[in-house]
Amino acid sequence: MLRLSGLKLPLDHPAEAMPAAICARLGIAAADLISHAVVRRGNDARRKNAIQLVYTVDVELADEEAVLARFASDHDVRPRPDTDYRFAAHAPDGWSGKRPVVIGAGPCGLFAGLILAQMGFRPIILDRGKVVRERTKDTWGLWRRAELNPDSNVQFGEGGAGTFSDGKLYCRVKDPRFLGRKVLQEFVAAGAPADILTEAHPHIGTFRLVTMVESLRRQIEALGGEYRWQHKVEELELTAGGDGRQRLRGVHLSDGGFIEADHVVLAVGHSARPTFEMLHRRGVHIEAKPFSIGVRIEHPQSWIDRARYGNCAGHPLLGAAAYSLAHHCANGRTVYSFCMCPGGRVVAATSEEGRVVTNGMSQYSRAEFNANSGLVVGIDPERDYPGGPLAGIELQRHWESMAYEAGGSSYWAPGQKVGDFLARRPSTELGEVIPSYKPGVTMTDLSRCLPDFVIEAFHEALPAFGRQIANYDHPDAVMTGVETRTSSPIRITRGADYQSLNVTGLYPAGEGAGYAGGILSAAIDGIKVAEAIGLAISADGAP
Repeated sequence: MLRLSGLKLPLDHPAEAMPAAICARLGIAAADLISHAVVRRGNDARRKNAIQLVYTVDVELADEEAVLARFASDHDVRPRPDTDYRFAAHAPDGWSGKRPVVIGAGPCGLFAGLILAQMGFRPIILDRGKVVRERTKDTWGLWRRAELNPDSNVQFGEGGAGTFSDGKLYCRVKDPRFLGRKVLQEFVAAGAPADILTEAHPHIGTFRLVTMVESLRRQIEALGGEYRWQHKVEELELTAGGDGRQRLRGVHLSDGGFIEADHVVLAVGHSARPTFEMLHRRGVHIEAKPFSIGVRIEHPQSWIDRARYGNCAGHPLLGAAAYSLAHHCANGRTVYSFCMCPGGRVVAATSEEGRVVTNGMSQYSRAEFNANSGLVVGIDPERDYPGGPLAGIELQRHWESMAYEAGGSSYWAPGQKVGDFLARRPSTELGEVIPSYKPGVTMTDLSRCLPDFVIEAFHEALPAFGRQIANYDHPDAVMTGVETRTSSPIRITRGADYQSLNVTGLYPAGEGAGYAGGILSAAIDGIKVAEAIGLAISADGAP
């Protein structure tokens, strides 16, 4: 079969237009097209009054070699790639070696555990939080009653931070082995809608993610894997190795327990600050890395739909409109939109007492009133937090604490209307846009809880974004602070074998280790690390 990319058709094209367009694009007769299947569908909305759907299709032809020869220099006409997943290793029959341990049950830990289980290695998966249903109740406790459980919240528990998000399932990482396809297929088998296999920007939403992670957990357990909830890792058991590196021998738990292990996946997520501090104290190689800081900005979804799709706003094939923005400022900073959530809400995402953190989430329908996204400024260690590997964490904590105080020291978030922000005056009341953050928003001056360079960058970027998307800088649009957990502030460096640079047997993975940025990329990284462990166990010849 051939894979044809970039095939464009009108928004409301009839079904029969697809084969005709394929034949016209490839210069073949209708009789030469045997079959076709849509692989991906996106849209081109650059011309609002002539929006087109953009397809990637697999086609079966009577004479594929002749077509390939004629289009040899056309990158949109290629042989269909092999997207089937093949396991890197399999446990021998009757294998009874030391079981690999996975720390963290977010997307990375989930797929590391799943692949290890599918290879027959019966992993033990540890998480400081609770199963997803119980965790959801605790999370609502913060949103509805301003009651925080530090071990069970948006950041910690089954499904990880991605559970309470838009459920975006696309990323920009290079994926030559199509591991992302494996992730999506497992999600569909676990109950996700089948359209995530073909949509250019697939998403699931929180409610569906809950049932999916439960289904995947049952599969892992059926394959011999084991979950241990409310098990927090306190220390690593390390011994000196003959190569000058330390060697991992197991993990100590907060309840006094110990699990012996030679292979441990560290998939803790970007908010596992006590774990990062423990690793640094034990000498595990860590370095500071760039991240971003800012706010959540909200507009009525209808404004964004009209700005992006014009008269086609509301078309069922387009859904709620999204956007992606970036502006390079005169002060050397870059302001950009982050984790845009169409038809969603801003949520309380702190995991530590006395701090306020915002994030965004959507359901599968993306049908709520407001659109929101992070509006953030990139920062880096050399310029902004040069105090060592953990300095970024202290920077996050500082501004999260300031946001807590600015919001009234009650887990309410500080908010400000864009018009007041640009006029450099505090907000005292809401306008046309009603913020969605719960337990509530205190209107104030966001300069109290953001660095000066962020404030100045926003002053330049907001009008620039308003020229790209109508009403983006509308005076009544609301900004809610603070957004600090855009990505991990550290990287737990690893080698080509996926192991820590100086601790054999420790496999840093996913967002917390600095190797992913979202559900799909974290899951892909979990697969890669699981494969590395499977190969290592097989090479060891473990019985």
